[in-house]
Amino acid sequence: MAEMPRAPRKPEPPVSRLTRLTLMAADFVIDATRRADGTLNRGVLSLLDPPVPAVPSPWCGVATRDVVVDRALRLRARLFLPAAAAADGRPLPVIVFFHGGGFAFFSAASLAFDVACRSIARCASAAVLSVDYRRAPEHRFPAPYEDGLAALQFLDDPKKHPVPLDVSRCFLAGDSAGGNVAHHVTRRYAANPSLFTNVRLAGLVAIQPFFGGEERTPSELRLDGAAPIVSITRTDWMWRAFLPPGADRTHEAANFASPAAAAGLDSPAFPPVLIAIGGYDPLQDWQRRYGEMLRTRGKDVRVVEYPDAIHGFYTIPMFDDARDLIIRIAEFVAESGGGRSQ
Repeated sequence: MAEMPRAPRKPEPPVSRLTRLTLMAADFVIDATRRADGTLNRGVLSLLDPPVPAVPSPWCGVATRDVVVDRALRLRARLFLPAAAAADGRPLPVIVFFHGGGFAFFSAASLAFDVACRSIARCASAAVLSVDYRRAPEHRFPAPYEDGLAALQFLDDPKKHPVPLDVSRCFLAGDSAGGNVAHHVTRRYAANPSLFTNVRLAGLVAIQPFFGGEERTPSELRLDGAAPIVSITRTDWMWRAFLPPGADRTHEAANFASPAAAAGLDSPAFPPVLIAIGGYDPLQDWQRRYGEMLRTRGKDVRVVEYPDAIHGFYTIPMFDDARDLIIRIAEFVAESGGGRSQ
């Protein structure tokens, strides 16, 4: 009797055993707290992802404080201030950052994002305002986009600045779902920049942004079940939790090519873009298409690829690629009119 052909072995990312165990823990946090009915166990999540407090004295060269962005929305953010750059008294450029987590998980006070924003602030000599945006499923589309605009409105009023900030050199940045938020906030700003008196966007940093569609791309199929953090089952749950009830992944939030997602893209106020892509990220095909879409509209797009990188790699400091990306972000900020790369 002939043997049944074996399914081809799926590629595994080249990471150490310790890193693999750490990633398994992250997978556990996601899977242990999301429910099949689309709700999330916030109580358990708060135990598995305890918030890191702000540290007003410089630690690793960066001081942090939590600020109220919009009292009506109960919106807060964590401000990261590089001590060396702030010491000379000159206003700092600002990077408005949106953390990852599939629109539902983690916060601005999660350890991984506190460490990452601290590194970005120090290396880019810029203030980083990490927005603790409202999360799904309690707050669906367009809540985080509205929160991003609220953060820009907060920065637009110099009276609200806790320290001198140069918001004419403002950047939006985010990873995964945060990269999605950064893109949509950018195009909303670009569609009507006259609403802002002082804020001018100088650049957009999209780190492995979370986009999708009804199609299953080759990278999603090839890496499903092999790559950590991202799987088809998890991302489908995240889109269902975030999109309006009854919407599918052709919705403008997921599908950057949707006609409904075009507003602002052709505006001259839409800034240059830096996109980071990982070779072991199942979402990489969508990310490349995103860059191609922007290029077809005449945008300045720079893509940096890391062939061995997993989704969320930049939050793992021991990866050489993580350190390289932080340097690339600092260079992008400096070249686009922002701070001084270190």
